Amino acid sequence: MELGELVGRRPFPAAGLLLGLTRRCPLSCAHCSTGSSLTTREEPDAGRLLGFVGSFTEEDRPDVVMLTGGEPLLLPALVEELSARARAAGSRTALLSGMFFARSRNIPPRVLRAITAVDHFSASLDAHHEREIPRADVFRAVHRVREAGVAVSFHLAGTGADDPYLADVARDIEEEFGGRVPSLVNEVRPFGRAASWAASARTGPGAGAVSPCAMAAWPVVAFDGTVLACCNQDTVDRRPAPAHLRLGHIATDDWAAVRRRALESPVLRMIRTVGPALLAERSGVPSHGASYCEGCRALGSDVRVETEAASVAAGAPGALLDLAAAHRGAADGPVGVVRRHGCAAYAPLVLAGGTGTDAVPAVEGSR
Repeated sequence: MELGELVGRRPFPAAGLLLGLTRRCPLSCAHCSTGSSLTTREEPDAGRLLGFVGSFTEEDRPDVVMLTGGEPLLLPALVEELSARARAAGSRTALLSGMFFARSRNIPPRVLRAITAVDHFSASLDAHHEREIPRADVFRAVHRVREAGVAVSFHLAGTGADDPYLADVARDIEEEFGGRVPSLVNEVRPFGRAASWAASARTGPGAGAVSPCAMAAWPVVAFDGTVLACCNQDTVDRRPAPAHLRLGHIATDDWAAVRRRALESPVLRMIRTVGPALLAERSGVPSHGASYCEGCRALGSDVRVETEAASVAAGAPGALLDLAAAHRGAADGPVGVVRRHGCAAYAPLVLAGGTGTDAVPAVEGSR
């Protein structure tokens, strides 16, 4: 499974599932959205995770299961077993790693077994990671993963289109891998350790503005086993979770129940179709908070929102609106998805073959 295929499914509700296996991580990057460390033990019960993924069927399953953390490769046996259970139902798995193991000349056998169990492997690379894991070590490990037959990509993060680091690392990847390895480029968001210094990426739209949220499409299993309809880290960590964004818990709910709630909730359909700000305005609810996501989280506290959403997006008509919004979000392919939700200037890098140096913005001071 190539990166472009994975990203292209992002706008479609319940087409994917995000599993946070552990908040632990051997690295201490300054921008870590989850505030992970080796001393943080928070993680879902492994047996419950396996049971939840084991509830997939060939008729009812996500297309993609994304294994994240923290550092998911701290639990290599769990990665293998989750991947096997997902594949048995027809789902494919992808894994994002901070590359702690790349310090070694050779990938530890148990880690390599876990990597070769998934369908796509993505390596995080940014200025903060490079302070702990040199770029050359990451490149060497990614070459080894490619040799093992696994589709690979890089997950890059920087401060924006004019970040000299992004220009430099994108050119290095192009030269090292000959344009055959794609990259998903994001901007550092103000979550976790970056909350005090990173710029906010999105403020609330103006009154009456249509601003749909594709990030409410894929359910997320949080570190305590709660399943959310949103991947915003502040939302994932918030307890109690906003009622309209809580889809269940892996201790009591299977995939079929979570998927049904994600797909059939009129409030979630409206968030995905027109966005939380327009839903709040139509409901007569005052705007809460300065940011897009703060406004969305506040919606669950007002019954008028649920009433308005049900009047527009319940039943078969609402399902059609939801599907139409997903197709609009995917109309320009993976590049279009990244332009809307990642670092737009580097969006072409999401496709292998789109990684030529002509796709890398010229930045003063970059080589």
